[in-house]
Amino acid sequence: MKKILVVDDELNMRLVLTAMLKKEGFEVSSACNGREALQILRSGTTSVVITDLKMPDIDGMQLLARIAEQYPQIPVIMITAHGTIATAVEALKKGALDYITKPFELDDLKNIISKAIKTNALKEKELSPAPSEMDRIGMIGTSARIMEIFEAIQKVTQTTTTVLITGETGTGKELVADAIHYNSPRKKNPLIKINCAAITETLMESELFGYEKGAYTGAAVTKPGKFELAHQGTLFLDEIAEIPREMQVKLLRVLQEQEFERVGGLRTIKVDVRIIAATNQNLLQQVKTGNFREDLYYRLNVFPIHIPPLRERAEDIPPLADYFLSKFNKKMGLTVGIDRGVKDLLSLYSWPGNIRELENIIERMMLMAGKGQITIRDIPAELRKVTDHSASLPPEGDKKPFKEALRDRVEDVERQMIIQCLEECAGNITQAAKKMGFSRKGLQLKMIKYNLRKEWRVST
Repeated sequence: MKKILVVDDELNMRLVLTAMLKKEGFEVSSACNGREALQILRSGTTSVVITDLKMPDIDGMQLLARIAEQYPQIPVIMITAHGTIATAVEALKKGALDYITKPFELDDLKNIISKAIKTNALKEKELSPAPSEMDRIGMIGTSARIMEIFEAIQKVTQTTTTVLITGETGTGKELVADAIHYNSPRKKNPLIKINCAAITETLMESELFGYEKGAYTGAAVTKPGKFELAHQGTLFLDEIAEIPREMQVKLLRVLQEQEFERVGGLRTIKVDVRIIAATNQNLLQQVKTGNFREDLYYRLNVFPIHIPPLRERAEDIPPLADYFLSKFNKKMGLTVGIDRGVKDLLSLYSWPGNIRELENIIERMMLMAGKGQITIRDIPAELRKVTDHSASLPPEGDKKPFKEALRDRVEDVERQMIIQCLEECAGNITQAAKKMGFSRKGLQLKMIKYNLRKEWRVST
């Protein structure tokens, strides 16, 4: 059950919204101002926030800014009166997902909340640090593949060229879009993001292009779309392959002409918008199957950037692990460290979930380690099983002779076993040697060989 937080200083509005949402099957909490809302958000269970704009103490705009900074995965829906539409539009530019105007229809509210819940689920899966947290234009790594991406970003940032970012789920496509925008001349203007997978087919047109008052039942006011909000800025179209085919024609026209009409409108609106699109699908294959227009594909694919999966840049895993360790230590108030041997094992794993999976594993291991050091025993069993197997075989394409590659792998495994045994014996060399069948001197020699004496404060 998704939990929705309603924030409004009017008791009647809180009661009405709470009753409506509970009837729809949601779990609802409420707050009378932004300060109380922030206290509730600390519980970490809220999926969507619905807040009034005008409130004492911390108002809706201030609350939006705090949520965007501290809880960027939580979508915010603004409640506004007719006289404050301009403020609501400003809120959208500052990160609010949507707004709803008093008085509102239940169906309109349900549609917006449905979109918010989908957005929340997708955001929770994405790795997207705020610009203030970014290191090296938003991405971490020193591999040759990542350096190529850095160079591509540097080449395209100063232009208005359309960019198509491709890569598997969890590789950080949104980070590349952030890097392009925040290093471009448009960085002081809006970066508007829309996840096409989170928008229902019937609402896609109004989301992109907006609608005029009276365009359809429930359209009580004129509402600008995402293209209009992104004027002189950047529009990031994530999961572009999910755009319905009938909408692809209208999107193509906007890309070509930089103009459109709102739903129910006659006036042509001209915009200056830089487009960045992203997908984890093979768009060319989608073209061949007839699901994606060929002309739109070539219009989007002007400057392609492909992000390789994490398994193809294993040398970036240790610095990424350090980054997430620092991030979660700061977030959770911990001082957890990580053993070098753990990083070695992490580098052997194939990471089908890419950076997103690595982030989740680091957080889980930190919770297991508590306030100490992440060690071999904190690695999840399913991951340890795969890495143990891969450590016993020479990697595919290894240029070394088989015997040499095999010896290296055996030594890797032996080193990890010594580390694990020393951990279990709290660094007592005599106990560890006895447990492993070595003499005390033999274990000391092994520790010197694998450079472990510097890493362990050992006892006799």
